[in-house]
Amino acid sequence: MAGVNEELRLFAMTSTRAFGERTGAALGIDLADHEERAFDDGEHKSRPLVSVRDHDAYVIQSLYGDERHSVNDKLCRLLFFLGAVRDAGAASVTAVVPYLCYARKDRKTKSRDPVTTRYVAQLFESVGTDRVVTLDVHNLAAFQNAFRCRTEHLEARTLFVDHLAAEVRDETAVVSPDVGGVKRAEAFRTALADRIGRDVAGGFMEKKRSRGVVSGDVLVGDVRGRDVILVDDMIGTGTTMVRAAKACLTKGARRIYAAATHGLFVGAAEDQLAVFHRIVVTDSIPPRLSDEFVNNKVTVLDAASFIASAIDRLHGGGSIVDLIEHPG
Repeated sequence: MAGVNEELRLFAMTSTRAFGERTGAALGIDLADHEERAFDDGEHKSRPLVSVRDHDAYVIQSLYGDERHSVNDKLCRLLFFLGAVRDAGAASVTAVVPYLCYARKDRKTKSRDPVTTRYVAQLFESVGTDRVVTLDVHNLAAFQNAFRCRTEHLEARTLFVDHLAAEVRDETAVVSPDVGGVKRAEAFRTALADRIGRDVAGGFMEKKRSRGVVSGDVLVGDVRGRDVILVDDMIGTGTTMVRAAKACLTKGARRIYAAATHGLFVGAAEDQLAVFHRIVVTDSIPPRLSDEFVNNKVTVLDAASFIASAIDRLHGGGSIVDLIEHPG
């Protein structure tokens, strides 16, 4: 890629190394060496093993919990490494966080609630991070308002449109599984309609949440006889998407697709998701589902190459807006 040169150092924390290697391959560079060392008392340290002085450093870490490390552990490791890179004299430090943790706790919903999104932003800033790059964050306005350092918000919408344009039948609808995602679904609907050259219906599902209990069963929009694409930023337990899928089927929809950038797939998600004809996610989080289910039901899109293009443009002064609209 044109913007990549000897001034760039690309790191990937150990738990995101596979994604980092794919990103580096797309950029045409190797990951820079670093050390992550654990001590017997549970503490750890991390440091670059190559010089970063006067180099632009990009550090990749997707912040989700897994069987080896909690999300808090991954966040702590990333912050310590960013600080070490800053102290080692890097010209700039960019945290590339495909999945950003705590993005859902972005406002007070009850008395004395924390606004954890803002606290996480302050942690990044406190270790000298110059810029945070993330992919399809839960609430864009909250993300942009929480950070005082520079941010870049990447949207994978066109990746999904490119894939699904060839999948859906003549009559199609794009539905948000809740009111909060209507803008996201509408942007997707418009892009898909432009791509396939025909009208695409829209809709949304009512959703109320109180003390962890989800309710609301009103579906707004015409889905009868249509293929339906349910669009969201993530799939966690799958409850929200499955509720919407079943409502669409009750109203006469044909096939139901799920399109979500981040496939967390926690709890008993796999047990619920059989209702979908196909589930499309990116590789921001490796699908934590059985191989059989993935082979039969799940398509994983390549976000690593997309993020590599973003790094290339950030480093070379290219347009991120153009990348989002035309990722190819």
